[in-house]
Amino acid sequence: MPDGTGARALRIGVLALQGDVREHVAVLARLGAATRLVRTAADLDGLDGLVIPGGESTVMDKLTRAFGLAGPLRAAIDEGVPVYGTCAGLIMVADRLSNPAPGQRTLGGLDVTVERNAFGSQTDSFEADLDVRGFDEHGLDGAPVHAVFIRAPVIESSGPDVRVLATVPDGRAVAARQGGVLATSFHPEMTGETRFHEYFLAMAAERADIA
Repeated sequence: MPDGTGARALRIGVLALQGDVREHVAVLARLGAATRLVRTAADLDGLDGLVIPGGESTVMDKLTRAFGLAGPLRAAIDEGVPVYGTCAGLIMVADRLSNPAPGQRTLGGLDVTVERNAFGSQTDSFEADLDVRGFDEHGLDGAPVHAVFIRAPVIESSGPDVRVLATVPDGRAVAARQGGVLATSFHPEMTGETRFHEYFLAMAAERADIA
């Protein structure tokens, strides 16, 4: 990321069809990224990374198809553009859903099977402190992450190339990374927690070769 040495700001898009877009934009801007709202395929041009926010995954799926974005988003993921999905964003990047809504599709990119609304309805939302693997690799504080789960999905199973970064006390995975795809079941953008966004920006900077 830029630090006054002349390196350009990372260009990070936030899918802005539905969900908690503003919260992600605020965190990314605070961390020095140049943000762009993504509503059309053209908005993907030249991005160093993309965030898919929390929201309603079935609505997000329908809107990406209605706006002609599903194909370009899949192509961007396939091309290695770093992507960070939170909550509904995790569902969107999952290769498989164990309980999809009728006709629901995902973008794919993360070799996991995800259960939607795994912890129950909105009234069953909860918070937990999570130990996270991998922060130290980017010089980030390794203290537990206070996570907020709202109608949250869970990773039921994952392929051999997926690195599980965090689990809830019962052992189910709630954060994972595979290559350029990072995903969490929870909403760090809602609690003032920036380390996952910093981790993601480090991934984007590495691919963009920005020190």
